[in-house]
Amino acid sequence: MLDVAHLRKTFGTSVVLDDLSLSVDEHEVVALIGASGSGKSTLLRCVNLLEGIDDGVIRLDGEDITDPRADPDVVRRRIGMVFQSYNLFPHMTVLRNITLAPSKVHKRDAREIEEQAMEWLRRVGLEDKASSYPDRLSGGQQQRVAIVRALVNSPRLLLLDEVTSALDPELVGEVLTMIRGLKDEGMTMVLATHEMGFAKQVADRVVFLDGGRVLESGPPAQVLGDPVEARTRQFLARIIEAGRL
Repeated sequence: MLDVAHLRKTFGTSVVLDDLSLSVDEHEVVALIGASGSGKSTLLRCVNLLEGIDDGVIRLDGEDITDPRADPDVVRRRIGMVFQSYNLFPHMTVLRNITLAPSKVHKRDAREIEEQAMEWLRRVGLEDKASSYPDRLSGGQQQRVAIVRALVNSPRLLLLDEVTSALDPELVGEVLTMIRGLKDEGMTMVLATHEMGFAKQVADRVVFLDGGRVLESGPPAQVLGDPVEARTRQFLARIIEAGRL
């Protein structure tokens, strides 16, 4: 479904993605791990066309979405993205936060999108929060609303960027449970995460990024349990020392 080939991205003189290639199959869940600055978030932002690229190509369902003629708004109908910092509008209700982009940007029927939004809220146990404002919700609830907002357009691909990093530890579980449920339903996902235990449970493949490159990729048990590369072993040793695996 997703094919990233020889991607290069720089910020000034800093090379953030360096000839990076990655493919994701339909219904596959790929977890991106690596130290801060390894390129995880930048890769997701490039896939969602929030960042331009310097070289390479990104294809979604065989279509070159990095072609300058591609309309980013049309492409994003097929890609949902969830950020670590919710990004909910504080002056809008939960329902309005979810339905704003589909109705205003994508010009979808307002009644249809509202019904779909309410169905998703029911599925994640937040139907009673539809008329609430974000500041009345817990962090875990806000993040689940942000995920629903990304899902309401029925995307082909869901990108999740450190979606639990801003949450208190006791709220992490409810978000991870929702993501696990999406996996069970066959959602194709690429997630950047520091939650190694969760990556081990939910991912079909773990990809270790280092210096903007894919250094190691494979099943969770192999990459997290018996990595081949010395740099991967070094990274995981620090994770284990911190009690996060």
